[in-house]
Amino acid sequence: MSRENLVILVAAVLAAAVGGYLQHASRVAHADGGVATTTVDAPAPALSLPDLAGHTRTLSDYGNRRVLLNFWATWCAPCLKEMPALDAAQRKFGDQGAIVVGIAMDDPDRVRAFLAAHPVSYPILLGSLDDPSTPKQWGNRDEVLPYSVLIDANQRIIATRRGPLDAAQLADWLRTSPR
Repeated sequence: MSRENLVILVAAVLAAAVGGYLQHASRVAHADGGVATTTVDAPAPALSLPDLAGHTRTLSDYGNRRVLLNFWATWCAPCLKEMPALDAAQRKFGDQGAIVVGIAMDDPDRVRAFLAAHPVSYPILLGSLDDPSTPKQWGNRDEVLPYSVLIDANQRIIATRRGPLDAAQLADWLRTSPR
């Protein structure tokens, strides 16, 4: 193979790799921290996703609790920054009628490896990028991450948020009794 053909081959392989990455990255975007919360009053769609052990989980598995679904990925920096606050909120409000459920929009092996190094106290489910993706099914048309959905004990969506939640926002969302 001539040097010129080798250069062309390497350039083609690099272009294909970059194109594939950009196509994947464009499917799920990152949210700015300033994206606002939307108040919603609608029935929650059906939830049926595998956990890390391969068992299918549904919304009813979490009982009559306030549920915070948090869509994230291992490559999403704002998602990873938000995870310690989500973990602390689960530990604080988990015995008060609320639960955080992470929905990983990522390769299952990558998720398992990440969680082995950075464990959390809340359950993790595996979302789907197939159209319509799991985030789209839950109202996230642009597939922005992180994305959170708050569901009341009657399985109605209370609010959604595009972008990270901080500790104060999590406390407001997960508190199930009046202040």
